[in-house]
Amino acid sequence: MNNSLKKHYAIILLAGIAGITACNQPKGSSTSTTTDSTSTSTTTKTTAALPAAAGFQKTIDGKKTNLYYLKNKNGVQAAITNWGGRLVGLVVPNKDGVMTDVVVGFDSLGTYQVAGDFYGATIGRYGNRIGKATFSLEGKTYNLSVNNGPNTLHGGKEGFDTKVWDAKQLNDHALEIDYLSKDGEMGFPGNLNVKVVYDLQDDNSLKISYEATTDKPTIVNLTNHAYWNLNGCGSGTILDHILQIDADAYTPVDTTLIPTGKITPVAGTPFDFRAATAIGARIGNKDEQLKNGKGYDHNWVLNQHDIGKAITTLVGDKTGIQMQVYTTEPGIQFYSGNFMAGKYAIKGGAKNDFRTGLCLETQHYPDSPNKPAFPSTELKPGQTYKTTTIYKFSVKK
Repeated sequence: MNNSLKKHYAIILLAGIAGITACNQPKGSSTSTTTDSTSTSTTTKTTAALPAAAGFQKTIDGKKTNLYYLKNKNGVQAAITNWGGRLVGLVVPNKDGVMTDVVVGFDSLGTYQVAGDFYGATIGRYGNRIGKATFSLEGKTYNLSVNNGPNTLHGGKEGFDTKVWDAKQLNDHALEIDYLSKDGEMGFPGNLNVKVVYDLQDDNSLKISYEATTDKPTIVNLTNHAYWNLNGCGSGTILDHILQIDADAYTPVDTTLIPTGKITPVAGTPFDFRAATAIGARIGNKDEQLKNGKGYDHNWVLNQHDIGKAITTLVGDKTGIQMQVYTTEPGIQFYSGNFMAGKYAIKGGAKNDFRTGLCLETQHYPDSPNKPAFPSTELKPGQTYKTTTIYKFSVKK
């Protein structure tokens, strides 16, 4: 690495640390300035900055909200708010070493509150959809909150994405958030104690670890709903991103996006991402499933794997930023931003336009409580629900 490049990275690292320590960063961008010891000239480098904490400090339902910052030794930074356990920003280097915020989100809590669509949120009690907002468990039928056509989506009208979580900064790279979902909340049985830890590791990966316990038989399916754009928040369409999913099958859906119960091979369909493919290559095909989802909004049945194997890889076509997904979950929901409507300004001033962000939500399958052949999401007293997902970042040149 030559001296100028070393100096460039040092500048970025120092700027990032200073911004996090201040916990009150300016919006949009930050500048770092260095003076060459052999001259009087000054060089200024502009890098991405996370939103200011002040825009996230409120009292909701009698509890304080805030924005919490994580950093690693490489100058990679993340920001998380305890309102909804939301990932607000994640700044990583692109192929030219320029720090880039790859999470589509907003500069203030107020916009998250009105925008909807689960931006960056920790999702629960049940990620994805439950058909007709009902399920039976141990001979008892439970009626849930209806918030997506006839169905329950992401826990109902007031899911975990709307709650103020208790937050504990474990160290400069890890944050723990906790929430007690009371028996009957949104119709779900059992007092569910939930803990989520966000850990920004030194290999430039964001590790999300989930745990939950209950005092009654219940169902649990937790995930994160970050909207990704590896070219940078506000950089435009995600259709030229390159996606690979290690899955031979997916679960087709009906017109309300509830799985039919079938597990269908991806071979010969627009859902075959076993080889790295541009997201937009087949999204406009005349296909019943694409019509039902208004694009991609489906669960992929992941091939056999463990947490040590990347099961999905996404690459930003402009930046070369590569995100690999590792998970203990059996499925992943790929959502191509089909309902983004450009109503709100995102970080940097652009709008949240159609398909300018995408989601890769690790999960058990949608509507599993009503599909006995799908992997079970039941949790009983005495058991501990545990699942881990890792989003690891690097550069593909």
